[in-house]
Amino acid sequence: MNSTQAWVSYLSKVELPVLANTLKRISELTESKNSTVNELANVILNDAQLTSQVLRLSNTVFYNQTRTQVSTVSRAITLIGFDSVKSMAISSLIVDALLQRNDRPHLLRCLARAIHAAVQARCLMPRRNENALEEVFIGALLMNIGELAFWSCETEQATELEQRLRLEEPPVEAQKTVLHSTFTEITRGLVDAWALGPFIKDVVSPGKANSMAASLVRHSVEMARLSENGWRGAEMDKVLEHLSKDTGETPAAIRDQIKVNAEEAAKVAVSLGIPQVTALMPGSQEGNKRQPAQAPTMDPALQLQILRDLTLSLTEKPDINEVCQLVIEGIHRAIGMQRVALLMADKSGQNLVPRKVGGRGTETWREDFIIPRDGTGPLGNLLPHASCDVFRPAPTDAGVPYDRWLGKVPALIGPLTAKGRLIGLFYADNAAGDYVPSEEQLTAFGHFVQNAQLCITLLASN
Repeated sequence: MNSTQAWVSYLSKVELPVLANTLKRISELTESKNSTVNELANVILNDAQLTSQVLRLSNTVFYNQTRTQVSTVSRAITLIGFDSVKSMAISSLIVDALLQRNDRPHLLRCLARAIHAAVQARCLMPRRNENALEEVFIGALLMNIGELAFWSCETEQATELEQRLRLEEPPVEAQKTVLHSTFTEITRGLVDAWALGPFIKDVVSPGKANSMAASLVRHSVEMARLSENGWRGAEMDKVLEHLSKDTGETPAAIRDQIKVNAEEAAKVAVSLGIPQVTALMPGSQEGNKRQPAQAPTMDPALQLQILRDLTLSLTEKPDINEVCQLVIEGIHRAIGMQRVALLMADKSGQNLVPRKVGGRGTETWREDFIIPRDGTGPLGNLLPHASCDVFRPAPTDAGVPYDRWLGKVPALIGPLTAKGRLIGLFYADNAAGDYVPSEEQLTAFGHFVQNAQLCITLLASN
């Protein structure tokens, strides 16, 4: 592939056709004056993962200031607004479509930057009507869609460009050498090909922005990039001057505001199901890029709610499937672990195999994820001891060919026993997130696993 058009065509038709078509469909609904709540709801309801993500986001303070509980997509559109739900849908689509294909460090960094910039643009936007807020959010999120799309693909060019950037070759020159194009040009091509609308076209076009909102988006994206090296410096001061002209606020007021907004961006990333990118967003340690990645903040309210549901399930006639599903959900959503599995003994009794899975990229585990009960094989080390623990891989651990993280990243593991014999285990990891689960996460994980164990004990005694 040696031209912008070739890349646009390849990304649209070969690599990401479903994403391209769904984004086009949502954009068409927005452009049409006759679009109804039902039409947008139907586009979202066609995708179970998208539906659950939109409902999760609908119940966050970022979108739902009234804190009224939302449990259906049509109710979300009525209560929170057509444009806000469209914005949630597009955010979720982008994250899911790209990350289920790949979790390269470059893709995670680009996603972190895009979400950070989108939240900054929305929070800084002076005119507070819903349409304008969501327009700048999506504009900032998609301003580098060419780069995001490129890094989501396993191509020879991605591997070569990654190597060149590692050697600190100037990014644009490296792109031209490897792609015979640039990410900016590919983005412009995709905005046209995917019919992403006139506002985003203005944001990515060369030359002066045609509106204050488009200018704000460009400067928010630039500010998000610079903030990865801290909140101060000549370049940051210059961007703050531009943002001051866009918003009418003083640079000093904006500097204070953007630090608050960055914390909000981290919460939005967690709500989108990618807490691992919060480690790539600017933190309170100014300019300290070497700070080790921290586990994301847990959701104690949700944790309590799920533990109450578990207690209720156990006081009635316990159903092992229902209990284990609640435990999986608690570990994934309330504790913030990216990928979760319950493995139980297979028919032969020789292996533990997945009974339930949760989180992005776990569907392939159903066929491939096997741990021999005798502790042999590449994943034998994952067998838990008497209690819940943090698995810490050795540098020499080889992992498995079907998943680049299993057995090679820190994980939480917890046993399920019957009459003193290991019959299953819960496994949870953070995929590409390079942090070790915290003590708090381990404790909460233990509480959830105890409920599953209690269910098995109750059933065995009946």
